[in-house]
Order: sequence, then C-alpha cells, then structure tokens
Amino acid sequence: MSIFAKPKQGGASIARARAAQKVAARLDANPAMRKAKIEAAQVYYYPGFLSDAECDTLIGLIDANRRPSTLLAASDDPNFRTSESCDLDRWSPEVRPIDERMANLLGVPPEHGETMQGQRYAPGQQFRAHYDWFSENQEYWAAMKASGGQRTWTTMIYLNDVEEGGATWFPQAGVRVAPKRGLLLAWNNMKPDGAPNPATLHEGTAVVKGVKYIITKWFREHPWINMPIRTY
Repeated sequence: MSIFAKPKQGGASIARARAAQKVAARLDANPAMRKAKIEAAQVYYYPGFLSDAECDTLIGLIDANRRPSTLLAASDDPNFRTSESCDLDRWSPEVRPIDERMANLLGVPPEHGETMQGQRYAPGQQFRAHYDWFSENQEYWAAMKASGGQRTWTTMIYLNDVEEGGATWFPQAGVRVAPKRGLLLAWNNMKPDGAPNPATLHEGTAVVKGVKYIITKWFREHPWINMPIRTY
C-alpha cells in the first residue's frame, strides 16, 4: 500500500485500546526502554536487545533461507518492496528464546505473535511507505480477521550496522531510526481508541552502502496460534 493510498482503517476498539495501554505501561516501566518524544504514535527503542552472537546466528539463518519479499496487497510499483525475506522457525532452539523474549518484553502472550520474519536489504533495496495494520477493504482482510484479527504491535530488530542508508522512517510521525546492531524498535499500530493509526506509516529506506539485516515480528489482537504456547 503506497503513501498515497486511502485504506479503510476500521473503527475504534475498546479491547485493543485497553490491551495497548497495558503494553505501554509495561514498556514505560522498563528502564531499558526509551520512548520517542512524539505525539502522533507510540514508538519505543531498546538498545542492545540482542547480543552480537544472537545477531550473527539470525543473519546466518536469513542468508540460508532468503527469497524475494512479497506483499499482501498488489502494487503497481515494481520497486515497492525489493528486499529478500524468510520465515524463521519459531520452534528452533536458535529462534524460540528470542521469539518469546520479544513477546515477554511487551507482555503479550506468544501465541498472539506471527512467525518471525527475517529480511535482507542489499544496496538499492527498499520497502516503500506502508502500514503494518490491515486495511479492511482489501481482499486479504477476511483471512486475516479469521487468523487473529488486526495487527496491534510491531517489534523489529536491526541485526547489523549499515554503512549508509537503510533507516526506518515514519514520515507522518516525524521519526527516522538508523540501523544499529541489536537495537529493537517497537511501535503500536493503533491509536489510543484502538483504531488503526495512519501516523504509523513507515518506510524501509533504500540501503546505499552495505547490507541491512533485520527481523520483524507482528502481534495480533487475538491468538494467531490457536493453542497456548508453553514458555520456559
């Protein structure tokens, strides 16, 4: 979906609003978290969330399984999303502890989380401005509604430093975050009333020099996996 698209956002949700308040309170109470000083959206940073060894392991998994990235909704722009992606095995011993730490950071049950996705951006590759929340006027919405509903929070981690380019840019909220190895970025895709927030429009800007690796995990308002996950 482009920066000029007019998606059907969907209405307010008391349940989503209350859940988001709990997550925000948890993040605000975490001394390792930093909150972006903006009003348009809730955006948080956690420097050094992953160790160098964890980053290197995930980079290796991405390189071993990467494929051209895809879109839920068709775009007329062939350069809209030009990165490579892979779905990481959430049950593997390398991924599961990180996956569950990300859920625990937010205080969200891990079964609400989608499969963690790894992404690789070579020079010139990008992901143009888009929303992580689902548009209710798209063909995919029925399937998304049946598989956990709306996306609420997004967590993303940079796995390496990038020589030039590759920042995550929120043009409406006024936030630009440069890649930094181990840095976790989290944001609420909803407004305070639980409706999708247009100010969370964001872009993975083109890498100029180097290669960018990230992992992204999206959380739903309802369980994405229809059984409780036992955590350790």
